[in-house]
Order: sequence, then structure tokens, then C-alpha cells
Amino acid sequence: MKKSKIRGLIIAVVLLVTVYYFLPLVVPNLPTFWTEKRLKLGLDLQGGSQIQMEVDYSELELSQKEKEDAVKTAVQIIRNRIDQFGVAEPSLQRISNTNRILIQLPGLKDPSRAKNLIGRTAMLEFKLVASNEEIEKTITALNSYFQDNLEEYPELKNFADATEKNLDILESEEETDEEAEEELNIFTNLITDQDDMPFKIDYENLELLRNLLKDEKIKSQIPDGLQIAIGKENKKDPYTSRQIYVLHKKAEITGKYLEKAQTKIGQGYTQRDKGPYILLNFDNKGADKFKTITGQHIDDRLAILLDDIVFIAPTIESRIPTGEARITGNFTIEEVQDLVIVLNAGSLPAPVEIIEERTIGPSLGSDSIKAGILAALIGMIAVILFMIIYYGLSGFFADIAVFINIGFIIAIMTMLEGTLTLPGIAGMILTIGMAVDANVIIFERIRENLVAGKTIRSAVDSGFSRALITILDANITTLITALVLYQFGTGPIRGFAVTLSIGIIGSMFASIVLVKAIFDAFVTNVNRKKLSI
Repeated sequence: MKKSKIRGLIIAVVLLVTVYYFLPLVVPNLPTFWTEKRLKLGLDLQGGSQIQMEVDYSELELSQKEKEDAVKTAVQIIRNRIDQFGVAEPSLQRISNTNRILIQLPGLKDPSRAKNLIGRTAMLEFKLVASNEEIEKTITALNSYFQDNLEEYPELKNFADATEKNLDILESEEETDEEAEEELNIFTNLITDQDDMPFKIDYENLELLRNLLKDEKIKSQIPDGLQIAIGKENKKDPYTSRQIYVLHKKAEITGKYLEKAQTKIGQGYTQRDKGPYILLNFDNKGADKFKTITGQHIDDRLAILLDDIVFIAPTIESRIPTGEARITGNFTIEEVQDLVIVLNAGSLPAPVEIIEERTIGPSLGSDSIKAGILAALIGMIAVILFMIIYYGLSGFFADIAVFINIGFIIAIMTMLEGTLTLPGIAGMILTIGMAVDANVIIFERIRENLVAGKTIRSAVDSGFSRALITILDANITTLITALVLYQFGTGPIRGFAVTLSIGIIGSMFASIVLVKAIFDAFVTNVNRKKLSI
């Protein structure tokens, strides 16, 4: 009696949990005390993006342990960025023990924004803008170099501002000293946009400049301690010209001292003080450094760079003692939010490269859901009809267990905030067959006992007890296999393993505990003289 009460209590708890988490999926507008958790759909069911990335430490001198740590750190930082990005139920995992990372972003509508956010190294630096004399020296040196070596850079001939006559003279063996002194100002013309604004490059020449600045010969012409940097693009008009800066190479302060970055909205009267901007707060050491820098360089310009791109280069008007700095500009609110995420999540320890990208549309996901549901229904109907035709009333009891088991799987996945994928649906379909497998074994044992002349009560009790070891053995070995798949598999395999594991536990409960309780209530305790089995 005590045993049956405990069994009844267990069944009641399981059924209540199943109803509590399953009902919101089919009944809208439930009372407020009901759970707000919902079953999430994976990438293959609702669409989205899948990105495979590789941590590139080939150019870094790292030990094996440092390489391992670099990959682990990259995984953690990318996870932090994705979590702040707001993608529902993202999946991020390292592929075996390689330097590759698999990222799945279900329901993502703007994959390009996510790629930009995930892969950024986010190096924050504050560098002083060079003086007018240093800038002039740099531009003159590059103009002179390109003039002397124009034949090595045929792509720059269009930027020579001399006449065709002067170009012919330069190429002639009879050129005079006076003619040789003709200045072509090639680099000045390159970084002058269509409005004749110096140090602003037209969009169509941007890639050319980037390639030139990678050339070691050209880099050697820039005076020691200086560098040339490109300004940020205008997101509202990405094809407009970009500012060019000559900076000191040495960073006065870096993101190492950054404590927090925040998104702010300016309400000022000038264009500079309006709209979204980034507020930077430094730690105590960083605040002291910032105070010293701003105090020593009043009236100088201080450029703020992210990943070697100049976002703003304001003039220092006074010493800043608070350790706060603002990054302003023509930002969109999304752009500011993405930059804040990257700054707060930290810098990647090594560059990451996207080596594979897939985008799955929601229509394909919808088709997958329909196909999965259709397959599940066909499988369930076939099993239900077989059990009723072959085992009669007992088969109907087994069918009840199948329905409860399916509800149990969905409820548990909802409770654990799991994600249902297409392989997960396959695991559920497989569970439908496994759910009645145990009952088939039990029913055959009961039949053998009835043929042997036992009473219905004795045949049922003996059938369940004799089949128990066989059922446990078969299900536990399958459960071990599912756990191994989950441990060593990747996304889709793990989805299959999760639903299979929950289904195995649910089917054992339904077959051994629930069906036995149904038999006790409607068969063995009412002294039936005949059993439909």
C-alpha cells in the first residue's frame, strides 16, 4: 500500500510538471503564475546564421599552452559579445581540440553586423596627432619617394599633377636639373578628395592607400615614431571620403586601463554634442595617466583609435582629472552599442578569421518543422495502430504512455530552456518507437504467464517484474551511448543526444511506472477474468 502511494505521488508530480511546462506551447494567454519559459527552436528550424571561425596565432610566438589559452580566451570573449548582442539561444563551442570555433545564431536578421562584432580585435588606443612640422615632413618624404620610384607604382601615375610634357621630360635621358626638380606631389593628390580637401581620401582610392601603407618600403619612408592612420567611415554615407591622420606611433594610454564603456545620448545644441556617443571610464591608474597626458598636451590633438582606425581626434582644451573620455561622431545607436559591447568584453588574444559561413532562411526552417511534425505523426499513428490491433486494451494503455512521454520530453526541454533542432526531432521520433518497446517485452511476458495458467493479477505482476531487468539493460546502454554522443559530438549530434536521453528516461518511467499503475487501476484491482492483450 505504501509502495503504491509513493508511486502515485511520483506520477502526480511528473504529470503536473509536464502540464505546467507543456501547456503554454498550445494554450495562449494563461494566468500570470504560469511559466514564461518557452521551447526555443534551433538554427535549422527558425533560420539564422552559422559561422565557423579560426583563431590565427601563426604569426605569434606562443608555446603550446599559450596557444591553448588563446583559443579558450577567444571562445569566452566571443561568448560575452554574443550574449550582450542579444541573440536568442546562441550556440558557441570549440571544435574538438582544434583552434576552430563554431557559432550558431538562430533567428539572426543581420549576420554582417554579428560577423563584424565577433571578429573585432578591439584594441583601444589614445595617440597624439603629429605637429604641423611633422605632418609636412611626412607628406614631403612620401611625395619625394613616389616621384623617384613612380615606375614601381604604375597605379599612382594618375595622381602625378605634372603636365604630360613634364612626365615625358622625367622619362627622357636629356632632362635638366631644373626640370628634375619638378614636384609631382603624388601622395598629396592621393589623400586629397574631390572637394580639394587635403588629408581626406576619396572612397574609391581607399583600398589603394591601405595596400600602400602595408608596403615595407613605403613604411620606411615615414619618419621614425610616426604613422599614417585612416579615419572611421560614416555609417550613414559609407561611400563618402575618409579623413587621413599623421599620428605618433606610441600610444599614450590603451584599453588595458579601461574600466567601463557606456552608451550615452547627447542632448547638446551643436552637432558634435548631439546623438549617441561612447563614454569611457578608466580605472585609478588609467585616470592618473589620462590626467597627466591631458595636462601636458593642452592645445594638442589626441586621437582615439579602435583597431588602428581613428574615431575622433579632438583638441585637448584643459586637463581632464576625472578619468572620463568621450568618443563622439556621426554614430548610429547600433554602432555605439556594438562598440561598447566589444570594449567591455575585452580584446581578442589573437586575430580570428571566418573560414565558413552559412545562412538558413526561415522558410527552410518552416519546411523542416512541417516535415519533422509530419514524420512524427506518421510514426506515432503507425505505432498506436499496431499496439491497439496487436495488443488490444493493453496496447491502448501503452499508447497513453507514448503521448505522455512526448509531452514529458517537450516539457523537460522547456524547463531546461533547451533548444529543439531537426536532429532533436529525429531523437523524439526514435523515442516513440522505443517508448513501446519496453511494453512489448512486458506484454509478451504477461502472455506467457497467462498461457502457463496464472491468474491475471499474478500474470501482470510477474510480467512486469521479469521484464524489468531486460528493459533497464537495453535502455541504460542506449542512455550511455547518448551521453557519449553529447560529450564528444557537436551541435546537431548534441541536439539528437539530448532529446534521446530525455526520451529514454521518460519511456522507462512511462512503461514501468505509469503503465503498471494503469494496469493496477483498471485490470488487476477489479478482479477481471479476461485480459485484452
